Amino acid sequence: MLDNGSNLLQARILDPSLVGDLIRQRQLLGIDVHDEVWEGVYVVPPLANNPHQGLVAFLIAILFDVVTLPGRGQVFPGANVSDRRGDWEHNYRNPDVVVVLRDGRAVNCTTHWMGGPDFLVEIQSPGDDTEAKIPFYSQLEVRELLIIHRDTRRLRLLRHDGRELTEVSTTDWAGKRSLVSSVVPLAFRRIGRGAGIRIEVIRTDGSDSVWTI
Repeated sequence: MLDNGSNLLQARILDPSLVGDLIRQRQLLGIDVHDEVWEGVYVVPPLANNPHQGLVAFLIAILFDVVTLPGRGQVFPGANVSDRRGDWEHNYRNPDVVVVLRDGRAVNCTTHWMGGPDFLVEIQSPGDDTEAKIPFYSQLEVRELLIIHRDTRRLRLLRHDGRELTEVSTTDWAGKRSLVSSVVPLAFRRIGRGAGIRIEVIRTDGSDSVWTI
């Protein structure tokens, strides 16, 4: 599909040799770090822009403070997550932020995590496949998934109920309506209006730390 006859928005490449060339080129250029494979189908997501990367950077810094420094676990700015140990390259996703707690069930296979990490963040961009990833994360039994819309800062927190990831209703924290994680000691809420919309992140483990991103 073409936009104004010039900007390519979608493409189907049916020639296996061309697909191989495309993948090798992306690897050589180092722009494949967020690429994924869905049951053997190579998926190239939209390029992460500066606002996207800024959100990831802020969240990594906050989670490093509340998870890594106290020795609760590890935090990664993206990591390969699969449902298998071997042949994992056939089926994996690469969330924007990955948190694995010390007593978590995800297995470190060096190249990837097998099974569900404890806490994931996806920065949702217009036209991306964030929604389509939810069943896969449910299958892996990811404990919580936080979805942040890049442009509107809309927040959604999904929690695994033993069968699937389901959306958590807004809950109260210190007199404020927030999404309170049961996995990491943080609560999230959207504040402001219009161009001033931000996300307030509140630490919930006894510290009075508050961040605005």
